[in-house]
Amino acid sequence: MQRATVSDRLVMNGFGRTLRRCAAMAVLAGAMATPLSPVWPGAAQATETEAVEAPPPVFDNYPVTLSGSYLAARHASSQRDIENAVAYFRDALSNDPDNEQMRERTFSLLVANGDIEESIELARQIVENDKSNRFAQLVLGVKALRERTFEKAQSHFSAASDGPLAELTTDLLVAWALQGAGKTDEAIKWLDQLDHPTANDVFRAFHAGLISDLAGRKKDAAQRLGEAYKKDSKALRIVEAYARALARVDDRAQALGVIDTYALQSGSHPLIEAERTAIADGKIPGPLAANVQAGGAEVLYWLGSAIGRDGFVELSAIYLQLARYLDPNAELATLALANLFETLKRNDRAIEIFATIPEGSPLKRDAEIQIGLNYNVLKNLDEARKHLAGVVEQNPSDQDAVRALGNVLRSHKLYAEAAEVYSKGIAALGNNTERRNWRIYYYRGICYERTKRWPDAEADFKKALVLSPNEPDVLNYLGYSWVDMGMHYEKALDMIRKAVELRPSDGYIIDSLGWAYYRLGRYEDAVQELEKAVERRPEDPIINDHLGDAYWQVGRRLEARFQWSHSRDLGPEPDALETIKKKLAGGLTEDMVKAASTPSDAQNN
Repeated sequence: MQRATVSDRLVMNGFGRTLRRCAAMAVLAGAMATPLSPVWPGAAQATETEAVEAPPPVFDNYPVTLSGSYLAARHASSQRDIENAVAYFRDALSNDPDNEQMRERTFSLLVANGDIEESIELARQIVENDKSNRFAQLVLGVKALRERTFEKAQSHFSAASDGPLAELTTDLLVAWALQGAGKTDEAIKWLDQLDHPTANDVFRAFHAGLISDLAGRKKDAAQRLGEAYKKDSKALRIVEAYARALARVDDRAQALGVIDTYALQSGSHPLIEAERTAIADGKIPGPLAANVQAGGAEVLYWLGSAIGRDGFVELSAIYLQLARYLDPNAELATLALANLFETLKRNDRAIEIFATIPEGSPLKRDAEIQIGLNYNVLKNLDEARKHLAGVVEQNPSDQDAVRALGNVLRSHKLYAEAAEVYSKGIAALGNNTERRNWRIYYYRGICYERTKRWPDAEADFKKALVLSPNEPDVLNYLGYSWVDMGMHYEKALDMIRKAVELRPSDGYIIDSLGWAYYRLGRYEDAVQELEKAVERRPEDPIINDHLGDAYWQVGRRLEARFQWSHSRDLGPEPDALETIKKKLAGGLTEDMVKAASTPSDAQNN
């Protein structure tokens, strides 16, 4: 079975889609307007994009330090650089402490950056001037929930409940505040009476189940979580909570069945694996939400991870940071936040966050792999190699770690070294013939092909297809390689055509089919396929170069030169650039036609 990625798959299922629709609707409606609003006086509230693109304020009467800090902050915000935006807005606010819009913007960025305690004083100032400020009330409510002042938390949450996302968030948090105050019946009743569009049966049942479990009402917990499970059996947290609840009412067989069904449907996951081991060993797990703070963090994590998928980065960061503030053990929120910083290309920050996953956590190993991959993104090959090699050394049979290390080395064209890593991973497989292991044979096959060890490469590609016969990447690579070497033409073309059928929108695979036709002298067919490839990957210099060659061969010389010029301007590799310049100067020569025998580099993914 296929192992899940580091991120929780929750938001990709039906429940997750509900969350995402809610998030999109909420942001458009201004449900949490403060973190998305502009900071200059008199400006109307806007979405995040509008705030960036709106005209800047006039600084005629502002001191230079204020205007400079503000413009720097605005630029950092436009680049989604949360850390620097916080620093500059903090400076700007210190020069204009009565600017309410700037105070709100500084406040929201502080929360998004994880500086929650620093943001609290600003939240209090904001609420003094505007008791209806939903975001400030939410943060103050979270602080009260953290400090176990539950009536105060409920008061803040009630004041923040205005707008789709705010209403959903605070209604769920009110239930947890009621539970914290020992009012379990009221908390369950509160959840059951929620009737706004986003509070569907899954929300109600899941949180009612968590609260019942925390209150020691084991049978009620199993029943309510079972209701949630029937609505969505692919949600990781629902599966985990339901399995725990079943084990706690001594139904271990059904608990294991729930876990195994999830693994078959959605793939393995480290939390699910750990859960299964514990239950199979006869251990009785505790409730998923071990305390009220963990329950509240669950609300914020689910919503934060969902809205992050729809591109609302700052709002997602705010929710995830609040989840971690409320429950420092909220490891899924930690991973989701680290992934968010990866999307912002703040890989250094992602590394710091991944590193906070504690030793002994089922998620620690995945976090360590991500740290190594982030070092590679930062172009620190030595640290990436060292870090991932350490993960592999701890467990040489860890195929995810082996592939990560090998792939990093392969991305730097260290094919021989990468092949050695893959070989050790393959040796650790023993007689394991699971379908998912096709990848490591495919990757090693690429390394062998690149180091001129074709018989070994061919054997690995064939082995990959034995394990998983319909993998487009393998069909494409092996088929093209055969064409390139003048072998098995018909079988090779059938393989590439099948790859295109399996992945019809993949420009790289279509390029391989077109270039195979070109290599066989079928230039009209080549033009037809390569034009499709360029439509799908107009930014790729290799594909544009291939189309130029095909145009030349069918007599479309002007179009050929246009494609070569375009390819030149797209930044090809130095060797390819030199050849393209020669084509532009003197056209396609016979020697160039003979030399055109290198498979598309896109195959080396």
